[in-house]
Amino acid sequence: MMKLFSTRAVRNTLVAAAMVLAPAASFAGVFISVGFAPPALPVYVQPIAPGDGYLWNPGYWAYGPEGYYWVPGVWVRPPAVGVLWTPGYWGWGGSAFIFHEGYWGPHVGFYGGINYGFGYGGAGFWGGRWEGGHFAYNTAVMNVNRTIIHNTYVDNVHVTNVNVTNVHTSFNGGAGGIQAHESPQEQQWSHENHIAPTPEQQQHVQTAHADHSNFASANGGHPVNAAFSRPGSTVGAVRSVGAPAARDGFGHANEVNTRQGNQQSRINSGVNSGQLTPGETRNLQNRDTSINRQTQADRAANGGSLTGQEKAQINQRQNNVSKSVYQDKHNANNDQAAAARNGATPHQEKQQAQHVEKKASPHPNEDHPKQ
Repeated sequence: MMKLFSTRAVRNTLVAAAMVLAPAASFAGVFISVGFAPPALPVYVQPIAPGDGYLWNPGYWAYGPEGYYWVPGVWVRPPAVGVLWTPGYWGWGGSAFIFHEGYWGPHVGFYGGINYGFGYGGAGFWGGRWEGGHFAYNTAVMNVNRTIIHNTYVDNVHVTNVNVTNVHTSFNGGAGGIQAHESPQEQQWSHENHIAPTPEQQQHVQTAHADHSNFASANGGHPVNAAFSRPGSTVGAVRSVGAPAARDGFGHANEVNTRQGNQQSRINSGVNSGQLTPGETRNLQNRDTSINRQTQADRAANGGSLTGQEKAQINQRQNNVSKSVYQDKHNANNDQAAAARNGATPHQEKQQAQHVEKKASPHPNEDHPKQ
């Protein structure tokens, strides 16, 4: 049985010492140590890339004085052409769990053997590669809109996604940890010139820490916002499997936000498959944003609650958007265009799109209205 620190005083001393040392530490070195293991990695799908040139940063558990908190996965712009992101990881150091900070470099180095998914299967990175001055995406694992981003390829050989199972160990070494070790090549790469996380990435971590819903003590290891399309924006956010009910700015369980998050997942899948055109996507997202603003305004005017009439009005607007999502994704023109790209008949394309949508939807009956 692994020996863990049992007193809060010892843990707080470790945390305080790590925070004091953090500014002087190497960005690829040790930043913080904790006496107990981080939660398992949550299960979630990757949000669609916001545009060409963005690289994926997997989500991970960070630690603050209040405990472990989730830093959502996010698409970010790299600091330079040709560099790749090596994720940070927790490793058992013999007396505490030690966090090794991520970094940018010409190669993806050792990240503890952790299966972060989406190209980060535990060793190396198979989500894409640099080709000259642009990044090519492996669409077998990366969620990109191929109608907009054309520098793509498909490689299924090394792909392991984080959402294939419900149990995901989030630390290296010790009892219950992943028993992976740095390879000679990874050790060599550790001596390359590395670039620290960008200001955008650092702000993303700070924002995650400021949101109480990200703490494991609040979400039970299932964060409401598991990943974002880009830092600082909730558009395209995805929830983790088993996440508690979304809450609004008044602290209420918010069925409006929950349903909108569900519809946003359906929109993302439609963009990725080509079933939604850019114009249709903008229209649907603008309507969702308008509903959210109406809800917040109504709650603010009524001390944080919605009247029966307001609930009925918002529900009707959401019903209308839900039907539009379905109709836009399955109209004849889009099915025919997607079929041509994917080498299928329009009928086959429609059936496949419906299958994918039902599989991804937390509420399939609600999100597939009768026509």
